[in-house]
Amino acid sequence: MKYLKVLYIQVLIGICLGVLVGWLFPGFSSTAKLISDTFINMIRMVITPVIFLTVVLGIAGAGDLKKAGRVGGKGLIYFEIVTTLALVIGLVVANVLKPGAGIPSDHLPKENLDKYTAAAKEMNWGEFFSHIVPSNILDAFAKGDLLQVLFFAILFAIAISKIGSAGDKLVASFENLNKAFFELIHFVMKLSPAGAFGGMAFTIGKFGFTSLLVLGKLMIAFYITSLLFIFVVLNLIGRYYGFSVWKLLVYIKEELLIVLGASSSESVLPNIMEKLQKAGCDRTVVGLIIPTGYSFNLDGTTIYLSMSVLFLAQVFNIELSFAQQLTIIGILMITSKGAAGVTGSGFIVLTSTLTIMHVIPIEGLALLIGVDRFMSEGRALTNMIGNTIATVVIARSEKAVDMEVYRRVVEKAT
Repeated sequence: MKYLKVLYIQVLIGICLGVLVGWLFPGFSSTAKLISDTFINMIRMVITPVIFLTVVLGIAGAGDLKKAGRVGGKGLIYFEIVTTLALVIGLVVANVLKPGAGIPSDHLPKENLDKYTAAAKEMNWGEFFSHIVPSNILDAFAKGDLLQVLFFAILFAIAISKIGSAGDKLVASFENLNKAFFELIHFVMKLSPAGAFGGMAFTIGKFGFTSLLVLGKLMIAFYITSLLFIFVVLNLIGRYYGFSVWKLLVYIKEELLIVLGASSSESVLPNIMEKLQKAGCDRTVVGLIIPTGYSFNLDGTTIYLSMSVLFLAQVFNIELSFAQQLTIIGILMITSKGAAGVTGSGFIVLTSTLTIMHVIPIEGLALLIGVDRFMSEGRALTNMIGNTIATVVIARSEKAVDMEVYRRVVEKAT
């Protein structure tokens, strides 16, 4: 019975019960969604202050502004290289397995795609980057806009570092405030089994297993691609920087199960930040890389987008040349960067990409709606794993991780 007190066992039980309840009582799905959304909202209410405090304490506490700039620059370069690799792998696997071949396009489900096409028309990629600068910081905190909070936190940390002893007093106060927020997070995380239960019961109850029969090949191809990306690409990167990706995944197993159940990588963002700091990673690196990665390092989302484009091309028997596929990579390298801050981002960004291409009918998106929820867990898991590994990589490159602590906490504990 002592195992029932372990959080990840409780979360696993919650997931299994969610699948069972969703299957046997599909009418419960609306209540299940309410449970899941409530848990995720409880996490979201502390995300922005935790990011703000972590960044301010990391930069102002260390007093090394050059380091912050160097870490941010390295992070953006790393994100661009790795997400491009994710796009390429997605296209290669889709070309080999051809998940859309044999699916008749003349029997598309009748779905209303107006909200996706309207949202896609409203997306302006120049405005996305200018949007990083908040016009009202209170509004940024209220909406949970991670990039705006990160931008303000960096400037605020620089300001604190310039005001001498008054800044030191502020840092000390923020340190205590930060401890209080993490205690709050520990309390909220005790409810994660209920959140995982609600998320899984909603998915199974609302969408069922029937859509998997038709689009199972796409799902299998997507999960194969995600596993290849994690255990080949990211594993090789981890080996190059001298750490085991597998042992790191075991270390964050509780968070992986919570993301699987809740279908949201945001649900564990504060926990991942705390665990990486406990593992010896520098607070400045953690504070800058994790929130930035949630907008610029969406590996799972980029795999999903690249595979979905080729899947729809195969459904409509549209042969895309090598040059056209390179064009897809180029377009998705831009459009995928806007996926983080948009509700229903997968479909909206995919719609925007198809609109730009003028090659594949947008009506094909109706095929993906039923199965999308079953792939959202894979997207969220891959995104979260990619950002966790990215943080350790940047910390290693900066010599900003205490490897003695890391081995004791991560490697010897697994």
